[in-house]
Formats: sequence, structure tokens, C-alpha cells
Amino acid sequence: MSVKTITKKSGLRGEITIPGDKSISHRSIMLGSIALGTTEITNFLEGADCMSTIGCFRRMGVEIERKADCVLVHGKGMRGLSAPNNTLSVGNSGTTTRLLSGILAGQNFTSVMSGDASLNSRPMGRIIAPLRDMGADITSINGDSCAPLKISPGTLRGISYRSPVASAQVKSAILLAGLYAEGDTHVTEPALSRNHTELMLQSFGVDVATAFHADGSAAAEVHPCLELYGQQIYVPGDISSAAYFIAAGALVPGSELLIKNAGTNTTRAGFLKVCEAMGADLTLMSESNTGGEPRSDILVRTSTLKGTVIEGTLIPSLIDEIPMLAVMAACAEGTTVIRDAAELKVKETNRIDTITAGLKAMGADVTPTDDGMIIHGKGAPRKDNTPLRGAEIQSFLDHRIAMSFAVAGLTASGETRIIDSQCVDVSYPGFFETLKRLYSA
Repeated sequence: MSVKTITKKSGLRGEITIPGDKSISHRSIMLGSIALGTTEITNFLEGADCMSTIGCFRRMGVEIERKADCVLVHGKGMRGLSAPNNTLSVGNSGTTTRLLSGILAGQNFTSVMSGDASLNSRPMGRIIAPLRDMGADITSINGDSCAPLKISPGTLRGISYRSPVASAQVKSAILLAGLYAEGDTHVTEPALSRNHTELMLQSFGVDVATAFHADGSAAAEVHPCLELYGQQIYVPGDISSAAYFIAAGALVPGSELLIKNAGTNTTRAGFLKVCEAMGADLTLMSESNTGGEPRSDILVRTSTLKGTVIEGTLIPSLIDEIPMLAVMAACAEGTTVIRDAAELKVKETNRIDTITAGLKAMGADVTPTDDGMIIHGKGAPRKDNTPLRGAEIQSFLDHRIAMSFAVAGLTASGETRIIDSQCVDVSYPGFFETLKRLYSA
């Protein structure tokens, strides 16, 4: 068990270059592995989850080289993967499990995927059902709709699937299986979830289309594919990782931070929209675009934040940042309401519960709801300006809980202790070292 102690700070200063986007890093390994030729990936995130994806494809015969400045994936082609000689270990990575299920459904061999205790308790029925509709032979070995999953050869056919949730992982699993299917595959979701899979498929030569409907729903369509072709991929910085430093810059008095190279894809930029609504002092600079993925430098200064409402179609674009937004809300003036976020229950932890527990431990006024929470910050109806107080925070091995409450500790009186702080390595190796550099400069 690793424990990090955080104390109240002021005057954060400096520049940060954000590690590569986790979602894009996963997908670059997956598509590079089933493409012909070599895919060169720059700014790849070498976090634990992405290393699980690399490990799985290595076990299926893909040569993947980790160079000093890039990762080289020597693809085997659409049908060139080899049967693994043991279980594919996915660690704690839900992205690996769900997206890889779509690819494995199209292979001519049987495979088994399993992860750690946390991963094996997370729901996989949302991908099992549509993949079965496509003809996939996919089974939850324990019969509980969770991993371990066994996937055997099947004949896939294109389907039109209406997802009950806006989930990039569900959409991506179906689209990836659609590459191997007979006929076109359509996925409609209530709102557009992150579209990294569609953008990257296009760059690898796949015919993908997206359409929007009057009711706010979005549909993605993929056509069967004979082959993908290796590409050069530059991974922008992960906006989910940038969020902690944006929040720190806004919350800690006397701060000014420049966060460089942050991905600002509109399907991921909901956090920035909410920061703007809360009154954060943000400036986007040096904007550019590579492979359809926009990125910017973000300048943030100490701000006076106010409560807001976070709901509806905005939720899919910031679901991973809600723990950090909840901390910001506890430090803001007025009340913040988060709703339509039941998806929080099926993350690494039930984040409605773990966010609530952490905030209450630090003295915040928070009420959980079925699909979110209500957070009363400073002012009405809480008639005082009592700051957060230091507390012992259980991360429950959830990287986003650990990092969010580390930022909370920078604003809290006394000491804040993050239990099992090593879990940050899932998405941001070096997070605490970067944080310390800003307040010790």
C-alpha cells in the first residue's frame, strides 16, 4: 500500500506537458496490430492500462517495440493474429476488455480474457448482447455477465444496434466487430460519445460515417473491411489528465499554469465547457489538429468558481472528469447539481459512492442521487465559507478518485492522506511528482 500526504498550498506555477491520451493510445495499438505494415505511435501513454493492451496483442503474435521516442507496432493484418497460448490478461482495463472483445469476435481461434478482481466485477453484458446479435460466440465464464470472457469463432453479420447508453466502449466494440462482419454495421446512441474510434478507423482506411438526428441521437456506420494499413499517429495529451491541473490552477490561490498539448476533441471537451460555466479563467492557445484530433495549450489562473448544473448530452463528454468537477463544486460558491450520470456506477468504482465518501470525509455538503449528486459549496444554503479539511481518503484503487482528492488536498486545511495512491499509474505515471514540482518551484 502506498500513501501520499498532501497539504494546503498556494502559488502553483509552471508548465506541464500532459501524457498521451489513454483512449487514443489503446486504439492505436489495437488498430496498428490488425493493420498491414508498421504503425508508429508518438506520445504513447505508458500507463498500466495501455500496457495491458500491448501485452494482449503480443500474446497474439504481434511484435511491438517500445523505443525512446515512439512505439512501433508491426501489424499482422486483419486476419493475421495468432491464438494465444494462455489467458489474455487485461489487468484493470475496461477499455482493453470491451474493445478487444469486438476484434476477437472476428478471429478464427478461441481466446479467454480475464483481469484483476475489480475488472472481473464490472459489467460486460452491454457488449455481450450486441456482439451475440452479430453472431459472436461470447460467454461469461462465471455466468455473471462479467469477465472472464471466452470468445470462440463465429460468423459475424452487420446489425443496426440502438444502444441504451452513450458509451464509446460499447460503440467501439460493435464497430470493430463490424470490420469482420457480412454487411454494414450501424450503432445509434442517445448522444454522441467520444469518437476516437471513428476518427482512427478513417485514418487507417476504413469507410466510416457519422450522422446526427433531430432527437439528439448520433449514429455511426462502418462497412466491412479487407485490410487496414499502418499509419503514423501522434497522440495528443489526455484531457482527463489535464483536468486535475486545470482544477488545481483554478482552485489554489495565486496560481498560473500552462498545460501544454491537451487534446480538445469536442466529444471529450465537456470539462472545459463546465469550467467556463463555473467561471474558470481559461485561455486556449497554440491550437492545432493531427489526424482529426485537435489539441491546444491551456492557460489557467486562479478563479472564483460558482455552482452550475451538469447534465444531459454533456455527460458523455466529461464522465471521467466528474470526480474532479465534484471537488471543484465543493470549493465553489453556491450549488452544483450533477444528473444523468448513472454511468458513474460502473467505472473502476461506483464513483457516486466514492466521490460522496471522499467529499463528506473532507467536510463537504454532498447528497448522492440515483444518477449523480447535489453539492452545496460556499454560501447559500450553507451560510459559511468553511474550507475543506484534510482527511484520510480511500482511493479504492480508483485512479481518478486518488488524483481528484489529491487536488482537493491542496486547498484543504491540515493533511490529506491518499490511501493506495499507486493506482494513479493506471493513467498518469508520475502524477504526484508533477504536482510536487508545481508547488515547490
